[in-house]
Amino acid sequence: MITRRKFIKNGSLAIAGLSMGNAYESVAGGLFSGNTEFVSRRPALKDRKFISRSVEAAITRTKALISDPELAWMFENCFPNTLDTTIKHHTTEGVPDTFVITGDIDAMWLRDSSAQVWPYIPFVREDTALAGLIRGVINRQTRCVLIDPYANAFNYGPDGSYWETDETDMKPELHERKWEVDSLCYVIRLAHEYWKVSGDSSPFDEEWAKAMKLIVKTFREQQRKDGNGPYSFRRKTTSPHDTAQGTGFGNPVRPVGLICSVFRPSDDGAIFPFLIPSNFFAVQSLRQLSAMSDSILHDMAFSMECKSLAGEVHDALMKYAVVDHFEFGKVYAYETDGYGSVLFMDDANVPSLISLPYIAAVDANDEIYRNTRKLVLSPLNPYFAEGRYQGVGGPHTGKEMIWPLSYVIRALTSTNDDEIRYCLKMLKETHAGTGFMHESFHRDDPSKYTRSWFAWANTIFGELILKIAAEKPYLLA
Repeated sequence: MITRRKFIKNGSLAIAGLSMGNAYESVAGGLFSGNTEFVSRRPALKDRKFISRSVEAAITRTKALISDPELAWMFENCFPNTLDTTIKHHTTEGVPDTFVITGDIDAMWLRDSSAQVWPYIPFVREDTALAGLIRGVINRQTRCVLIDPYANAFNYGPDGSYWETDETDMKPELHERKWEVDSLCYVIRLAHEYWKVSGDSSPFDEEWAKAMKLIVKTFREQQRKDGNGPYSFRRKTTSPHDTAQGTGFGNPVRPVGLICSVFRPSDDGAIFPFLIPSNFFAVQSLRQLSAMSDSILHDMAFSMECKSLAGEVHDALMKYAVVDHFEFGKVYAYETDGYGSVLFMDDANVPSLISLPYIAAVDANDEIYRNTRKLVLSPLNPYFAEGRYQGVGGPHTGKEMIWPLSYVIRALTSTNDDEIRYCLKMLKETHAGTGFMHESFHRDDPSKYTRSWFAWANTIFGELILKIAAEKPYLLA
């Protein structure tokens, strides 16, 4: 059986932890763990799936800035992990095609594949081979969207899936068909960033334009102004979060301009289908798509449609997503239904509420965001796990599990040196001696973790180290 998680228990591993209070400042000191021998965990050179000279040079440069040998070792293991282990890349008649698996699951998620190659985009202007690889991801994602804009994960070919018995419109090219707004946002985000950095518009042809129009059509359908739309999903399962509520359409919503996401970025079913982080992401993505339509497609009508939909969703967010919390004042809800029901929580998967500045959807100094951040990082977030370690998890792996991704995003969205040091310290203390990021670990015992090969978490950890090296190098020294 193929699932999104694998639970691995390594009882012989023990990492010294600290008993933390609510203040990270109390542990903002040194990062050393005492171990001075760290052997690379990367595959042998001949076994690596893709080698980028610019990424290798960046690893060398950045390691030289890191005085802590354990942190340098983790960076060297993690940052190239997507290229080392998850890439299937080839070129046919000059057109690149890149299939990116998540790691321990041999399928390509639109979200994960975008996030996995995202940190390599800054190098594409100096590395034509790497640019070709990312063009290949864009090309592959275009084809995926055209196959089915409601699917979240795809096979390399028409191979069928363990989930083909799901009660939804499955196709042999699909690995899984969970409708998640963020999947399509990630497709736009990757294309826009590649274009902005490289200046290359070659991937954005008629097929890409067709896929983008299908994305906007899908967003419109899931505003549900004219009924539930064509998508429904049911799975025979003992896990309520692994299927859609009701009759497969999710719980009822009142059409208010927001976009329904039947599933979250965790692939868990939403309680209230207006998932607020994903709607913020959609606003930003639609604005990016409008700019690309103007400059590349020269399709003013489509550009205006994107702008109009972005404005409608944004206005609905300001009206229905901003709510009063009894402890923190005005905050952003995690989910709502348009009837007045709201859910106060956050999930480690991106987009999340705390990640909104990272996806450029909200300014980090926005007062409502600051209040929301306090809520997310407090015990009033039901998925803020407290034990030997403290951090954000989510329903996907359970209330006692913390996601390293949450520490990475917390640091990526922080300007506070002590908070960033704290996050680095937690990431160091909880990799269970493996040198890699995991999906989640137990709040009292990091040797109990899920997914030993989770490329997104590895690569975004590398992204964090690169950001610190560029903006706050003294934190690595």
